[in-house]
Amino acid sequence: MVGIALLLALLIKTFLVQAFSIPSDSMQNTLQRGDRVLVDKLTPWFGAEPERGEVVVFHDPGGWLGGETQQSDSGPLARGVQRVLSFIGLMPSAEEKDLIKRVIAVGGDTVECQKGGPVKVNGKALNEKGYIFPGGTPCDDKPFGPIKVPEGRIWVMGDHRQDSLDSRYHQNLNNGTVSVDQVVGRAIVIAWPVDRWSTLPVPGTFDQPGLGAAASMAPSALGFAGAVPIVLWRRRRLVRKARGTVD
Repeated sequence: MVGIALLLALLIKTFLVQAFSIPSDSMQNTLQRGDRVLVDKLTPWFGAEPERGEVVVFHDPGGWLGGETQQSDSGPLARGVQRVLSFIGLMPSAEEKDLIKRVIAVGGDTVECQKGGPVKVNGKALNEKGYIFPGGTPCDDKPFGPIKVPEGRIWVMGDHRQDSLDSRYHQNLNNGTVSVDQVVGRAIVIAWPVDRWSTLPVPGTFDQPGLGAAASMAPSALGFAGAVPIVLWRRRRLVRKARGTVD
């Protein structure tokens, strides 16, 4: 029975849900240092990609953590227990080099933020008051853009902008974007401590009309599609008029 339970826990960690610990203040006040979050690892197996507004865990794209490793002050026995429990997904690993940020833009989007202004995605300003750190600014410490996010990549930022070395600070590597292949999954709930239990929904500002790159192109595309029949009709009319016959 113990073996079956351990096998099930390992399968859950690998394919369904895994626990992660928050090691910094970069996602305040949404996430606090020491929070444990549960990350959905199932949907990526079905081809789902990160969406704007989601909080995601991803592997270090290359130097984002500065080569730093977290040191544990616990004894060898406690570290051994943690390794076993983290292996089966019951505790966060102290050795994995992962980060957690909010997805601001996805492949095909254009994202920018000028000093004193809001973050804009495809020209639409985001209302971030509901989740960025109180008293913080959208990007005054590090303005950026406009940046076109390549397909298959995402632009991520911490909710505590003045304490987050996010995409803005790594533009020397793929313009600061992260490959979706490096995303472990979406953080869906704060599981610990108990008094902070809550879900992590997508803020409403990411649902505003016209935010998607495809949607922003739709009016011009529809206009073009509507103009084609008119142009063809007028051309046909001019030809018939030249021939002496008009509809």
